[in-house]
Amino acid sequence: MALASRLVKPETSGLVHLTVLRRERLSPHWMRITLGGGEIDRFRPMGYDQWFRLFLPLGGDEGLDRLPAKANKMFGYLRYLRIPDGVRPVMRNYTVRAYRSATAERGAEIDVDFVLHGSAEEGTAGPASRWAETCEAGESVVIIDEGLAFNPERGTDRVVLVADETGLPAIAGVCASLPETATGVVIVEVPSAEDALEFPHPAGVSVQWIVREHDVKPGTPALAALQTATLPDAPFHAYIVGEQALPTEARRHLVGERGVSKDLVSFCGYWRVGAASPTPKSQLATAEAHA
Repeated sequence: MALASRLVKPETSGLVHLTVLRRERLSPHWMRITLGGGEIDRFRPMGYDQWFRLFLPLGGDEGLDRLPAKANKMFGYLRYLRIPDGVRPVMRNYTVRAYRSATAERGAEIDVDFVLHGSAEEGTAGPASRWAETCEAGESVVIIDEGLAFNPERGTDRVVLVADETGLPAIAGVCASLPETATGVVIVEVPSAEDALEFPHPAGVSVQWIVREHDVKPGTPALAALQTATLPDAPFHAYIVGEQALPTEARRHLVGERGVSKDLVSFCGYWRVGAASPTPKSQLATAEAHA
């Protein structure tokens, strides 16, 4: 029997135009943006760690209107890059923190949790953080669904889930989709105790929060905790996301020292220390003006 592939494709692809419904500060480093309206009926929720490309209108709605239909594919991305700087939307990857179906009183909604780096007021935040801190209800965004990186066919009965703060929404989404009988271990590293946002999970899944000291490289404490953790009996599905070194080293540890099949380890480097996503020149100029 062939092993399940790592990625699960979305039911639909293409541009989905949405609107900001509200903004909520959750903790020192978390902002929740709720999206809906627009073409929300075209979105197909898949649970788990469903992720998407998010296009932010930092150059105004004109840039969103000029997005090519397949901006997440090679030729579409090249067309996206041809949109002039200052008009071209900023593209980032985010996870569906929660999806709520439409009711008689309101339409469907998607919660997206943003990790905040720096300060919009002081001009030290990146473009996505700045937008999350300052966006208002009624603003437009565009998303392209990308499906799942956690393939449930690799196993949901026993799991080991490890992440830094950037992977917390994905971990929460996976736990919300697991069967109630699931067992396992969750390790989440956060920059402050206030950022340890509790989330529902099966009773048999234990959650360990680790607060990282400010001068410690992200991902290092979570990796150390995994190396000493008591793990469920094999086989189990391991899922590790966060700063690039964390999933790389965690996979090496699980496969090389714990004897876990590499085909049962799902992992993804969300970011890398010292290599932040590029900021458009127009946004750099705005940040410098506020510095």
